[in-house]
Amino acid sequence: MFNRFEWTSRDFKKIDNWIVGYAFDALVKMFLPVRRKGLTHIFLSICDHFEPFWQKVSYEIGLERVKRWYEQWPKIANRYNNGKGNVPQYTFFYPIEEYQPQYLAMLSDLCHRGFGEVEIHLHHDNDTESNLRKSLNEFKDILTSKHSLLSRDKNTGGVSYGFIHGNWALDNSRPDKRWCGIDNELQILEETGCFADFTMPSAPDLTQTSKINSIYYAVDDPKKPKSHDRGIAAQKEKTDREGLLMVQGPLSLGLFRDKSELAPLIENGCLAHDYPVSLKRIKRWIHSGIHVKGKPDCLFLKLYAHGCQEASMDYLLGQGLDKLFAMFIQHYNDGRNYLTHFVSARQMVNVIKSIEAGVSLEDWKTVKNFRFLKI
Repeated sequence: MFNRFEWTSRDFKKIDNWIVGYAFDALVKMFLPVRRKGLTHIFLSICDHFEPFWQKVSYEIGLERVKRWYEQWPKIANRYNNGKGNVPQYTFFYPIEEYQPQYLAMLSDLCHRGFGEVEIHLHHDNDTESNLRKSLNEFKDILTSKHSLLSRDKNTGGVSYGFIHGNWALDNSRPDKRWCGIDNELQILEETGCFADFTMPSAPDLTQTSKINSIYYAVDDPKKPKSHDRGIAAQKEKTDREGLLMVQGPLSLGLFRDKSELAPLIENGCLAHDYPVSLKRIKRWIHSGIHVKGKPDCLFLKLYAHGCQEASMDYLLGQGLDKLFAMFIQHYNDGRNYLTHFVSARQMVNVIKSIEAGVSLEDWKTVKNFRFLKI
């Protein structure tokens, strides 16, 4: 958080790489607002940076964290079952470096029972191209062969995965080059079967991209870092985009978190104990208007959490997720103006790909598994 009365040049550097784009986008929305007619579809996905060993705890503490999700998450999800088996989904982005068979066995069971999916998360530092390829391919093999997780690309038959970079440092994007080390990381992700990256937004971190509130393709420049800073928008009935698909969450500036706190606020789609869900926040997410170009009646809300951090875990499993789903169902699911779909990260990309291919959303079963079929 920034204190509005104590701004420094260091504070401004946390927003100066995206504030111009945000201001321009706000002006466009003010003077050229998107006119949506009829039903607006909202696709809501929660992408958790799921780190059982956060703060380098013991195996036993990590196990207890996973057990809490294993036991409590299905109870929450089942409260919002629409009667057709479509319960809310939760995507666990699991760190390669924290692999434990027993932890993944529980998460795999959750997923096979229909409560979510597992994708790949990675923290690394001063890495090499060969080691990154090896790490990604070996973890893919573990998740598929030992736990029957991940998905397959219908076009290639290869195993595919979604990705979130640890410490936000995708494609060596930190100014000090820490927590990555590889300038052609996007290229390696594509080569190893990544169907989309879900790292952004990272604000107020300095790794934040100039491009915000977007679904786009980033082409890697292997000689330069942060190639995802710019890109070409995903577009309706346009399937020939090159590069790695980037699915961003909402990012905006607000005035105050509450009446007692005099501080500017960065809204970045984080679900946490110190930033609880509210209708005001949900309206901001929707106002961000993240959509595939040419299809503004389909909005994509990618939220994120750190669900193994005790304070946030207590909030999410205690009341936070209940409040989130209840608010969307109450305010954005009347079937006339809005219809909310709770989707996994993979399902969200399938919807994006189906729009690009011109597939009608009426055929929801086809759309849900359009290209990336769950193993």
